[in-house]
Amino acid sequence: MADIEGGGGGHKKGGKPRSKKMSTRVDFTPMVDLGFLLITFFMLTTSMSKPKTMEINMPDPEKPKTEEEQTKFPKDRAMTVILGPQGNIWYYYGLPDNLQFSNSNFGKDGIRKVLLERNKAIHDICTKLRNDYKAGKIEEAEYKKKLVEAKSDKSGPLVLIKPSDLSVYKNMIDILDEMQICDVGVYAVVDLNEVEKQAVAAATPTK
Repeated sequence: MADIEGGGGGHKKGGKPRSKKMSTRVDFTPMVDLGFLLITFFMLTTSMSKPKTMEINMPDPEKPKTEEEQTKFPKDRAMTVILGPQGNIWYYYGLPDNLQFSNSNFGKDGIRKVLLERNKAIHDICTKLRNDYKAGKIEEAEYKKKLVEAKSDKSGPLVLIKPSDLSVYKNMIDILDEMQICDVGVYAVVDLNEVEKQAVAAATPTK
C-alpha cells in the first residue's frame, strides 16, 4: 500500500507562498504475503509429473545359468530381429538353420505390422484391458496384474533383438518402443552368431 505523507508548505512571512511538497512511501509488505499465497496455491494445485520409464529385466552377470536353469522355448515361437544400417531391419523365424532374411524398417507398416500379426491375440487382450482401465471398469492393481499375465502367455512370440555393428543407438531405442507398442512380453537383446554375421555381411550393400 502507498502512504502519502505531507510535509512543508505554508506561507513564508513577507514572501511568496511556497508550493506544498508531498512525499510518498511505498509499503511492499502485502506483496510478500501475496507471493507466499501464490506459491502455496501452485504447490497444492499442480500435479507432479511422473517419469515415463521402460522396465527391462537384465540377467545377473555374476551368476551364469546352468543348462537346466536356462529358459526353454519351442522354436516356432522364436523370432529374430537384426538391426541393420540406416534403419533397415532383417528378421526371420525359428532357428538359423536355413537362414532366410526378410527385410523391413521402422514404422506402422514395417516391423510393427509384422510384430502385431505375430502377436495379435495378446495385443487384442492388452488393448481391451487398457480400455477397461481408462473407462474405470477395473482397478489399477487388477489392470497391471492382468496385463502381466496376458503378456506372459505362452502363445506369444519370443523376440531376439540383435543389433549389428552397422546399427545406431537410436535403432535400439526404437525397437524397444515397438516391443511395448505391440505388447510383446518376452524379448531379449543378444549378440549375433557367426551364421547371422555372414548373412548380414552378404545382405549389406557395398559402397
